[in-house]
Amino acid sequence: MENPLLKYLAFVKTVEKGSFTRAAHELDYVQSSISKMVADLEKEWGMTLLERGKNSVCLTSAGKQVMPFLRNLLNDYCELEGQICRMNGIETGVVRIGTFSSVSINWLPNIFARLQKDFPGIEYEILLGDYDEVERWIQEGRVDCGFLRLPTHSKFNTVLLKQDEYKVVLPAGHTLAEKETIRAEDLNGLPFLLLEHSGKTEVSDLLESYHIQPDIRFTTWEDFAIMAMVEKGLGISVLPDMILQRIPYKIEVRSMQEPYYRCIGLAMKDRKHITPAVQKFLEYLRFRECTQ
Repeated sequence: MENPLLKYLAFVKTVEKGSFTRAAHELDYVQSSISKMVADLEKEWGMTLLERGKNSVCLTSAGKQVMPFLRNLLNDYCELEGQICRMNGIETGVVRIGTFSSVSINWLPNIFARLQKDFPGIEYEILLGDYDEVERWIQEGRVDCGFLRLPTHSKFNTVLLKQDEYKVVLPAGHTLAEKETIRAEDLNGLPFLLLEHSGKTEVSDLLESYHIQPDIRFTTWEDFAIMAMVEKGLGISVLPDMILQRIPYKIEVRSMQEPYYRCIGLAMKDRKHITPAVQKFLEYLRFRECTQ
């Protein structure tokens, strides 16, 4: 008899990846097997869970209703496996992390390298997004934990990790680069490249709080795209200090006269029920990286 958990996993992965082919690649199955498992599930339950397109799939109304239950069931199974491993003294498991670029570049490689050395049985899955996306992934159970700006969703368990200063980024030779620190009002009317995605970020909050009205020429969530355009003289910007480490661009970086920070933390839906692998990741993150 086929394990029903495998059918549930096939369905959830198909939705997450957007197609049977990508889900099959993720699970190391052939595409026809994934498609059959989902079809069998629909037949057993007497409902259509997915709308099939030529190259993609999307949830039906019924699929949207059952998805949270399937995610919880699979998460509970992973938790059970983790507990059994811990009882047997075996450190294995998968840590699913939602994050944004500055954390994935500056923190995670060092942490993963240390964990891999000490606990080679732990695997990692990273999803890159903005704050709103990471919040949603945590809420839905798509990730075990996520890096976010604090404060965040009141129901999440959070751990404060760092206060990250926002700094002004200028083309080499810019007149403002002659100053040691830059006043917020100095940005008024200047060509500006805004770091933002679907939701308002700290940069917009900063501009609003100081009643600054720069000439916004370009908006993106990609930090390195902004730095490349600043280097070419297309405008100035304000970026978090974390992403300004070891950069390959010829740009000038200055602090603001009144420093402006974001609080970065790790958020979880329920810290009491995280797996041993996630707990180990949290320990290494909290005590081996962010306290240095």
